[in-house]
Amino acid sequence: MKVIQRHRPVLFCGVAALALAPALPAIAQDASADAEETTRRLSEITVTATRREASIQDVPIAVTALNPVELERQGIQDLRTLDQLSASFNLNSSQTESQGTTIRIRGVGTTGNNIGLESAVGVFLDGVYLARPGIALGDLVDLAQIEVLRGPQGTLFGRNTSAGALNITTQKPNLEQIDGFANATYGNLDFVNVQGGISVPLVKDQLGLRLSGAYRVRDGFVESTAGDGSIDSNDRDRFLIRGQLLWEPTPDISIRLIGDYAEANEECCDAGLIQESNVFLPGLLPGGASFANLSGLPNQAGAPASGFDAAQNQQISNAEQFSNPFEQWGISGQLDWNLGFANLTYIGAFRDFFAESVQETDFVELDVFSVAGVTAANPGLDDTPSFDDITSQTHELRLQGTLFDNRLDWLVGGFYSNEQIQEIAPLTLGADYQIATSVLFQPLVAGTPLAPLLGPNIANTLAQGVDANGNFALNEFNQDSTSFSFFTHNTFSVTDQLDLTVGLRYVNEDKDGTFEQLAATGVADSACFNTLTNPLIGPGGAAESLGGLAVALACFPFSTTIDIAALVPGAPTPQEFDGNFDDDELVWTVKGNYALSENINLYAGFTHGFKAGGFNLDSSAAVFGADPSFLSEEIDAFELGIKSDLFGGRVRANASVFHQELDNFQVLEFTGIQFVTFNVPEALSTGAELEVTARVLDQLTLNTAMTYANARYPNDCAPGITDPNVTNLCGADLTNAPEFVGIWGATWEDNFSLGGRDLSYFGNLNVRFETDRRTSTQPTVVGSDIPLPFDIQDANTKLNLRVGIGSADGRWQIEGWAVNLTDEVTRNVTFNVAFRGGTFLAGALGPEAIGRGIFTSEPRTYGVTLRTKF
Repeated sequence: MKVIQRHRPVLFCGVAALALAPALPAIAQDASADAEETTRRLSEITVTATRREASIQDVPIAVTALNPVELERQGIQDLRTLDQLSASFNLNSSQTESQGTTIRIRGVGTTGNNIGLESAVGVFLDGVYLARPGIALGDLVDLAQIEVLRGPQGTLFGRNTSAGALNITTQKPNLEQIDGFANATYGNLDFVNVQGGISVPLVKDQLGLRLSGAYRVRDGFVESTAGDGSIDSNDRDRFLIRGQLLWEPTPDISIRLIGDYAEANEECCDAGLIQESNVFLPGLLPGGASFANLSGLPNQAGAPASGFDAAQNQQISNAEQFSNPFEQWGISGQLDWNLGFANLTYIGAFRDFFAESVQETDFVELDVFSVAGVTAANPGLDDTPSFDDITSQTHELRLQGTLFDNRLDWLVGGFYSNEQIQEIAPLTLGADYQIATSVLFQPLVAGTPLAPLLGPNIANTLAQGVDANGNFALNEFNQDSTSFSFFTHNTFSVTDQLDLTVGLRYVNEDKDGTFEQLAATGVADSACFNTLTNPLIGPGGAAESLGGLAVALACFPFSTTIDIAALVPGAPTPQEFDGNFDDDELVWTVKGNYALSENINLYAGFTHGFKAGGFNLDSSAAVFGADPSFLSEEIDAFELGIKSDLFGGRVRANASVFHQELDNFQVLEFTGIQFVTFNVPEALSTGAELEVTARVLDQLTLNTAMTYANARYPNDCAPGITDPNVTNLCGADLTNAPEFVGIWGATWEDNFSLGGRDLSYFGNLNVRFETDRRTSTQPTVVGSDIPLPFDIQDANTKLNLRVGIGSADGRWQIEGWAVNLTDEVTRNVTFNVAFRGGTFLAGALGPEAIGRGIFTSEPRTYGVTLRTKF
């Protein structure tokens, strides 16, 4: 391939002109003075999206490159709020951040909260694949760049990048001189963030050491009514340290070693009750009583704070304390060796991630159940936390060079990874479990002859008087996953204007998944067994009509012993499994890149991507002997784009249109009783993206990023499928996929003198708008057209503002800032709260019978930051 150094910009079209209309006349007037006004030119951005360093304008990929200054000015300390800068990016967390984090690009992602599911958006840190989104949520400190690669990237970036990839790179050690930085921040919610780093050349031009770290604490913003009112959740308390060695013994050899350690001790993640089920609210019965009163519960029934204002506006919950501490460490090494005829790169890494979780995920003050072994009846399990332990090692070897007078740029390589997962999952039923579930029977028996027969505590009666308090199970899940692949990625310059890229990757995935129950309540003491064998709900029994519900509630799969299945054939109870999943796929891409001029490029391409299937690592996965595995996900993606640098390099405009077809799209749904994983035969994402940056004046830069993405299940998404969980999705939008997202920003920077000192100042305003989006997995009650309440998060706008002043040489700077200036709190996830009403009551009592919980975004934060560099 003939290497042509040209500023290949991004699209500039009518949309771009409208976005920057006020600025364009001024730009046009000054076009003749380009040579004299080089300060207005935008700096060139170099990316490694093709595993080669190249101008962002020269790569035929839709990519957003973000530098540390851009991240700092939007208050982005980790990946959670990266959507303030990338319109196609979305990240949200639910029950835990270690498991329940989902990353989406162009509306496509894999719903979290099951450790067996891998993300459709791959995250790579200094070339190393991070196995789960929760692992990638560490603090962003001492960065060189973040690249958001949109669309499937499986040819070069390896595993599970069917929706896109994040390529994160950190600063290398400085081999020439000592440099360093320190930042200190204080804000509301007692927010403290301290970051620092130093680089020292141990042997000038050959060996360098770099150390960096961060410490961040903040009070929680979700406050609970439980206890003495001092409980809060969604706080921050974390620490990170990273060390690097860079050795360049010769001009042809570079060796980089990186080690990091991070830990957190946080309370996460509580949810508010945005809709209390009407079976728990007074007013449905004569005299203003509630069905909960019939079971002996008082008004409010453990949830004094509910409704839109309490749950979303005020961010108030009702649950006990949550805890989700974690620690992780990793080491990696990279060798780059110029062999003369080619460059050899090897990257090897090992990482261990350990996260605990103790949660009162009934989300009310009642003692319904706890995700921990806290039963006094089993003292050996007291305070046993749920935990995940993920260890992974990866090895990648690449060889790349050029042939035919540099017209062919070739690359071949291989990749190997091994990942081992252990999950220990205890769950214990509490003293209020049966009385809370009895409320759900009351609308079905009230006013019938069954009411006096069953009494107020119906669940206890149907369990033949056996108290469920203390019923528990301690379950272990393991998965051993091995992946290897061979790949090639080649670019051939057909002419000086036309480049053709062809990439292939053969991927093989092999997974062994197991579920074993380590301990559980004895059969005779189990409310589940005694309910299953109660003649009242058997054939011809007086309460036969309640049998299905009675069993579903009494045999909560996370706390039920597997021994019941041997004694009661066909019982819907957990079953152990030991299975193997094996799949392979050829991933490939073909792209063309045509230079219309020195500053305008067109590109078009097709990519076939792949994300491996695996096992639903959940107690309910093999109920009734079901297959606990799920299929691999495949994607075919078409893309057309243009990149341009205009007006003497003072405007950069990039645009793309895309269409993505996903087969066997992987979905996880919490039904209110169990987690269900399944494949939807077809999902689609179609849309367009535009990114424009303009240096309007020497001091003023404007930017915009807009994404239209119609991410949806087609009306015929499941031909031949009868599973209502699947067919109910057809015709609905994908979850958390707004059709339109727009980001607009303005930055003013200038220098001045004061008292003989040269100073600089800046002001930055960033606005993000999104249209409404769905926040639940299902759009309606399964098998009906009854809409799930509060599924739709309305359109909203969020503003960030930052101003600063400092020395002109950048030695020091002080900043004032506000993130989410207007305090716009939005819903990330909406779900059915376990045992708080239910969809089965919606037909008779309306959608108001469903208790709905929400996980919310962060409220307004503000503060002051001091920075120094040396």
